[in-house]
Amino acid sequence: MNHTLIAGPCVIESAALLDEVAAVLADINRRLHTDIIFKASFDKANRTSIRSFRGPGLEKGLQMLADVKAKYGLRLLTDIHESWQAAPTGEVVDVIQIPAFLCRQTDLLVAAARTGRTVNIKKAQFLSGKDMQYPVEKARDAGAQEVWLTERGNMMGYNNLVVDFRNIPDMLEIVPTVIMDCTHSVQRPGGADGKTGGDRRFVPQMALAAKAFGATGWFFEVHPDPDRGLSDAANMLELTKLEGLVERLIN
Repeated sequence: MNHTLIAGPCVIESAALLDEVAAVLADINRRLHTDIIFKASFDKANRTSIRSFRGPGLEKGLQMLADVKAKYGLRLLTDIHESWQAAPTGEVVDVIQIPAFLCRQTDLLVAAARTGRTVNIKKAQFLSGKDMQYPVEKARDAGAQEVWLTERGNMMGYNNLVVDFRNIPDMLEIVPTVIMDCTHSVQRPGGADGKTGGDRRFVPQMALAAKAFGATGWFFEVHPDPDRGLSDAANMLELTKLEGLVERLIN
């Protein structure tokens, strides 16, 4: 079975960080014969606080991602938040991701689809797996040839998420590629004094449970020193733990 694997830091913090992570992902790909897609955001437009770090922006961020592809040969994924970002992003990355809170935004989906790139739509925290047929229809009607769906949990009261793993087989009835976002699903949204909290201890369990429910891929935000990360620090997996977890998942 071909697995879809996505990993990288939450946000582009520096060229040095991208180099460090990309080098490890390229090594894992060689050792395990995988094809991990490198992920990082050029702009975190949905941070809890206006004072939180957002990233280098579209132009500089895309150039930094392009440098990663040229140096390490990794495929790329990044997210967009506005329709005008789709076309320039599609010139650089292989997969355009639609953030969960924006998955019903018709113009955003249409713009991403028209790039000709794979479109990965993250399931909103307020939708069921079955509801995702409608965002997929929008992307396909706009010309998307390949659409993926990603599970990332549902709101459970305030500042908490819960994962209903039944969403995975439900979404597999809509598209053949359903990915488990193993790090965002352990978030505590807005639950850390103006930041999103969470608990990375449960990332491996999220991944293994998703495998049991038929997920065809996994998404991990990783960092060499997660607690010092500038976004999603509480949820990112330690970079050194990624290879062992991937090996468990693909075997």
